[in-house]
Amino acid sequence: MHIAREDAIVSAVNRLLAEKGFEAMTVDEVAAEVGIAKASLYKHFPSKEDLAAAAMVRVMDRARAFLDTLDAQRPPLEQLREVARWTMAVQLAGEMPSLPSENSSLRAALTTNKAYVDGLMDVSDRLGAWITAAQADGSLNSALPPIAVLYTLYARACDPVLGFLKGAGLYSNEQIIDMVLSTCFDGLRKR
Repeated sequence: MHIAREDAIVSAVNRLLAEKGFEAMTVDEVAAEVGIAKASLYKHFPSKEDLAAAAMVRVMDRARAFLDTLDAQRPPLEQLREVARWTMAVQLAGEMPSLPSENSSLRAALTTNKAYVDGLMDVSDRLGAWITAAQADGSLNSALPPIAVLYTLYARACDPVLGFLKGAGLYSNEQIIDMVLSTCFDGLRKR
């Protein structure tokens, strides 16, 4: 029962973070969505930052599980495109928490959360290996610092363009993902 309740709490936090972001989400909203008293919520997670960190750890675990499903024989640039496609699909489904702003108390909490940091390092290392391999094989611009490419890929997970295009109602989620993938990987210049 305890684990099921924590799972429901983290799922609610994930939805609220995706919808509102950390600053706008309240502990009262989380408790109401789960259908428990605020005091009960604090028995599971002692702070708003701990709630959000649990949701971010879950997303990082999902990302790692997704990376494990990719075919290691595919070219590195294709691996990177698949990761970007997956993160955008998760965001469009309303399942990707908004990343915290640089001065957020959540960012400070995440930097001390071992599970999150370990997950982030694992994902970053895997993506970094594909980035350097794609640069070495000439399929990715080698003049770009790998860290800039990595952060660009992370930014696709919280890209507001996805929401703007979805809100316009003119395109399917798949069309939106294809357009943003094209701008990210192919650029804006006419070929």
